[in-house]
Amino acid sequence: MSDPRPRGRPKSFNDKTEQNTVQSLDRALMILRVVSEENGLSLTDLAQRTNQSAPTVYRALVTLQTHGFVEMEEPGQLWHVGGGAFRVGSGFLRRTKVVERARQPMDHLMRVTGETANLGVEHRDQVLFLAQVETHEAIRAFFPPGTLGAMHVSGIGKALLAWLPLARVAQIIGDRGLARFTPQSHTDLASLSADLAETRARGYAVDDQERAEGMRCVAAPIFNAHGEPIAGLSISGPTFRINLTETPRLGALVRAAADEVTSATGGRIFT
Repeated sequence: MSDPRPRGRPKSFNDKTEQNTVQSLDRALMILRVVSEENGLSLTDLAQRTNQSAPTVYRALVTLQTHGFVEMEEPGQLWHVGGGAFRVGSGFLRRTKVVERARQPMDHLMRVTGETANLGVEHRDQVLFLAQVETHEAIRAFFPPGTLGAMHVSGIGKALLAWLPLARVAQIIGDRGLARFTPQSHTDLASLSADLAETRARGYAVDDQERAEGMRCVAAPIFNAHGEPIAGLSISGPTFRINLTETPRLGALVRAAADEVTSATGGRIFT
């Protein structure tokens, strides 16, 4: 009788215990993650941040450097994430056509609003920003691809939460909590739930200085063929340009752009 297991999966595929992990690889990936989160770290910093010895960290860094995943800046001998990591990470974007289909609507959105346009998805109970079209204004919001953010203080995060099943929302909040970033942050479920209900009723979300004081964001969801939220589009900028009285007009523009991506990717617009 033939083995029914899918090719590429050993018998121990479902066993995620330590005996089935490669410890050196695990340590190297931990180091790579820490390097990617900062703008330059010394060997000593990395050893302290990862709770590993300096020689162990150095061997991992040299190995990662060989493959282009990290680079060392000679002045100060600081380690940075390398181009190889970007090329591998870009493979994630090829899993979905949303990024490709969103480019033109994002360009248009930036032009008509004058603000930075962003595209993000939910990833491990957080917002993962996939793409951005920056405004030409000197003062602007900046969420480079790969940035992760809390969902309850993000325009895109709240746009996704508003259309997710209540059980999924409860799971995310239970796992991640409701951290306070500014005085405007939602830190209790009742307050957040009221905001999500309003978001769903009007068709777009507003982050009113909930993640960073002085910045606002207006966002709308992108749906798949089942009417499930799979991504979000937003515009973000300083409060002196994005006035609360302007959010209905901006919300309509953002929702129209998000609906355009939904249609272009075969999704079903959900009201």
